[in-house]
Amino acid sequence: MGSYLGIYTILVLCLLGYSANAEVFNAGGPPNSDITAAVLKAFTSACQAPAPSQVLIPKGDFKLGEIAMTGPCKSPIEFTLQGNVKADGGSTQGKDRWVVFEKINGFKLNGGGTFDGEGNAAWKANNCHKTFECKKLPISVRFDFVDNADIRDVTSLDAKNFHFNVISGKNMTFDNIKIIAPAESPNTDGIHLGRCEGVKILNTKIATGDDCISVGDGMKNLLIEKVVCGPGHGISVGSLGRYGWEQDVNDIKVMNCTLQGTDNGLRIKTWPSAACATTASGIHFEDIILNNVSNPILIDQEYCPWNQCNKNKPSTIKLVDITFRKIRGTSGNKDAVKLLCSKGHPCENVEIGDINIEYKGPDGPPTFECTNVTPKLVGTQNPKACVGPVVKAPGQA
Repeated sequence: MGSYLGIYTILVLCLLGYSANAEVFNAGGPPNSDITAAVLKAFTSACQAPAPSQVLIPKGDFKLGEIAMTGPCKSPIEFTLQGNVKADGGSTQGKDRWVVFEKINGFKLNGGGTFDGEGNAAWKANNCHKTFECKKLPISVRFDFVDNADIRDVTSLDAKNFHFNVISGKNMTFDNIKIIAPAESPNTDGIHLGRCEGVKILNTKIATGDDCISVGDGMKNLLIEKVVCGPGHGISVGSLGRYGWEQDVNDIKVMNCTLQGTDNGLRIKTWPSAACATTASGIHFEDIILNNVSNPILIDQEYCPWNQCNKNKPSTIKLVDITFRKIRGTSGNKDAVKLLCSKGHPCENVEIGDINIEYKGPDGPPTFECTNVTPKLVGTQNPKACVGPVVKAPGQA
């Protein structure tokens, strides 16, 4: 019987992607000590190991300085954060990163621990939401060129800038992530993604001061499912068009999510006087619950924060094949649905199906506004569709 259980245990470990003989590199230290050097040493050893290995930060509170853990590595690595690591509590202006994982193929991050960005002092110095000319603040955790990764069961607390930034990765899953920062913390996007393919964000709770999830240029095949967002600025595709080197966005699915008390809901935003001419297509929002969400459904092709662009030049970003289905709940303002598409490139093939958004404020019933778009209406719509100007796209009857 004992022999049978031993074989079964090894089989289960293999199925879970762990090696029964994986070498563990401990990166702990005395309580409240700086473990930066220990973590880098442990990662470097694990990265050179010929078989899958594990870096372990045990339970406890530790200080962690700026650190970049860079591959390629000889074998897959599991990074287990059981403790809480804390960043420098100063503003650290001019630095754009804290913890970086980069150029790794076959990576796991887990353990139930916390990345504490100690962002309070930095938020007071942050003016990047007001001007292009600002000093950068460190992103808490960056994944640059990380493929075949599973990130789960970790928390990001009080990031100075973005909590997680994911660039140029493939086949990545984020599951059971917790992201926490005050509603007034600026530029603290929960998870920002760009130029990735095959990413899933599942079973995650985000409360922060900016977009819960922001989708940048070049994204393909993204699934966002069972995410609870709020406070924050909602779930956003964009902003798109700010820079001339941007790439197309395609196949974005946001499903079975809950938004509560957010400043925006489901949003697509592009810049007027855009610096590029790209296409965002196949964007689908479905089965979303709203609880006191301002601007619950918003296509904004006049996105121009702090007047940093020329609104007289229509956006050159094309929006094609967009759906909003089974969106229900309560709005925090009367603008329940606003589809503000570009005069230069009216939105194409936008479908609105089974919308039920209530608003009981003193300024009147909820509204549904359309500009430069004629949406396809399916099922029922509350409020009544397109209470506002409708400009048909070229060629439409």
